[in-house]
Amino acid sequence: MTRQVENHVQIAKRSLDALLKAGADKAQVGLTVSERHEMNIETGELSLLRTTFNNSLHLTAIKQARLGQIGLNQFDSASVEKAVEDVMDIANGAKPDDGHDISEWQPSREFYRGPEKPDLDAMYDRMKSFIATVQQRHPRVVLRQIILSFTRSSSYLLNSNGVNFRTFKGIYHFSAMFSAQEGDKVSSFNGTGLAMKDLDRELIDCGTVDMLLKQSSEQIETYPVKGKFVGDVIVAPDCSNFLYGFLTGMLGDGAIISGTSVYKDKVGELIASPILSLHSRPVSEEIADGYFVTGDGYEAKDSTIVDQGVLKGLLLSLYGSRKTGKERAANGGGAFVVDPGDRSFSDLIKSVKRGVLMDRFSGGAPSKNGDFSGIAKNSYLIEDGEIKCPISESMISGNFVEAFKNITGISRERVDYGYAILPWVAVSGLTISGK
Repeated sequence: MTRQVENHVQIAKRSLDALLKAGADKAQVGLTVSERHEMNIETGELSLLRTTFNNSLHLTAIKQARLGQIGLNQFDSASVEKAVEDVMDIANGAKPDDGHDISEWQPSREFYRGPEKPDLDAMYDRMKSFIATVQQRHPRVVLRQIILSFTRSSSYLLNSNGVNFRTFKGIYHFSAMFSAQEGDKVSSFNGTGLAMKDLDRELIDCGTVDMLLKQSSEQIETYPVKGKFVGDVIVAPDCSNFLYGFLTGMLGDGAIISGTSVYKDKVGELIASPILSLHSRPVSEEIADGYFVTGDGYEAKDSTIVDQGVLKGLLLSLYGSRKTGKERAANGGGAFVVDPGDRSFSDLIKSVKRGVLMDRFSGGAPSKNGDFSGIAKNSYLIEDGEIKCPISESMISGNFVEAFKNITGISRERVDYGYAILPWVAVSGLTISGK
């Protein structure tokens, strides 16, 4: 154990002991320290190299079924002592709730993912190469903000039941925001993000970066959709949260505990097209930026959420499980992997009589029954199996419960974002409203 790690462990242990000494029946401490190296491109120029440090300490105390929680970014004795006092005051003043608890004893584990140090030379070379390649391939694109970073973090979770987890993780992140311009015409902003274990590939060749840059140039000139019709929408991987965000929200603590989830009693039943299988794989090697410990203090496990259309389980935390009597989830969701389909992306396009290829969606929260409406951005009109033109903002509406049942195709091609692996998904029966 290095001196730095030993020091962090001792801080966490002292904090845990202080909570119990202050009167907590049960206590948990989470400590994270991270170092981030960042390079930026703004308006086409490499503008910044900086290193930032972040410390966080999160204290949880349960006393007579009352919960107190507090976070701080200082680890010195005086700050921790004051935080312990404050968190006990919060617990003493809270309403009792038998759902509050901490994870039971599990074998102590250490988890490792990614390099210990950044390759700064490679980061610089990749950013310079990215600028040059974009200028060559997509001369009308304006790079608004491009960030390449490397974060090394050390995290420790201890609780009074003897849980002791340590996670050491190094990961590169790349995010890009851009538009395209020709004369006084400018495309809508677009962007994407990636997580990577290494920098073996050119940045422009990762994820959907090159595709979206090309689309930005095409979207300088957009055209309104005429009229209102019911058609097909092909949801691009960058827009996948449009679908999976609704589903996971309905499977989590809030909707299940309140009884408002449309899926509260659907485990084991067909809730989606049989061609859809959705997994959460936070510890899998195929996911660069996953996690090993859940927010409620358990070692994370990979799981299947939907298997050939059948709902396999909910996404309940320990609290949600205790409140509902239903099974606690193996993980906290995210790190999504969707099984590939048996059709190519081009075949999905060819199958659409009239519809939209949707790369971005902007809308409010759906209703409790799954009804939604919002604007399709950075998107294209499809007619008679061909992509016709980029469209100006058009309304997409429908019902998510029905949309999952009406998935008609999933592409063989998938995009690896480092934090998820996602295909294109075709959904029928959605309403598209233009002018």
